[in-house]
Amino acid sequence: MNHIGNVFQKSARVFLMCCVAAMPLIASAADNTLENVKSANVLRIGMASGDPWYYKDPISGNWTGVGYKIGERIAKDLGVKLMPVETTYGNAAAALQANQIDIMLVLDATEERKKALDFPQQPLLWYKQGVLARTGVKAGKWEDLNKPGVRIGVVLGTTTDRDLTKRLPNANIERFSNTDETVAAFMANRIDVFAFYHPALAIAQSHIRTGNLVIPEPVVEMPTSAGVRKEGDHVWVHYINAEFQKLNNEGFVQKVFSDYMASKGLDPNKIPSIKK
Repeated sequence: MNHIGNVFQKSARVFLMCCVAAMPLIASAADNTLENVKSANVLRIGMASGDPWYYKDPISGNWTGVGYKIGERIAKDLGVKLMPVETTYGNAAAALQANQIDIMLVLDATEERKKALDFPQQPLLWYKQGVLARTGVKAGKWEDLNKPGVRIGVVLGTTTDRDLTKRLPNANIERFSNTDETVAAFMANRIDVFAFYHPALAIAQSHIRTGNLVIPEPVVEMPTSAGVRKEGDHVWVHYINAEFQKLNNEGFVQKVFSDYMASKGLDPNKIPSIKK
């Protein structure tokens, strides 16, 4: 019995040692988005409604937009299918951490988000802070708007809100809960200027067919990126970094943006570029 017990204990120890030795390999496979995407033959991209980045047709339910088109190209380069997964910018970090999506494009790499996610060093594109100004309103320079009589609409809590509160202390800044409310206020002549990043302003202009899109000086611009899960080997974030470099060097990102704006009836030659 003792001999049998010793053999059993020895076998158990060997089994446990094998399991422990295998654990890093198992964890590595589970912690490698690039390999998982290729294995599943699917790239899951988060889609947060907001033109021009992500737009869901209310009739067909199909997605389009600049972010969607870039996602299509990344999936094509990987040789996999694209799977759009509806989410919100507020839930993007949680969706990535819960392995519901593999990447969230057009996501700003804020210090708060960097605590939860990884971001490539290469920006995806650049926004320029601009204004949609009513005809007759001088807006060539930010200082032109820094006057008590100028009514400026911003979306509450955005980077634009924080920046212009400091930049234009003499202006009358009115805050709205979203872009739709801000556009409505502009159309109702309750504000003279709608301030935001220029791609969203261009889309707003395409809807209301009024106002002048201006990038005041000094130009304020900000990069946007893509969020991915934090992983031990960093292979996925390095791949996305190289992909962003390639797509920008090819001019693909700018072309997608210009083509999409043209599809909205806008002249892309009159819209500031999304390159640095």
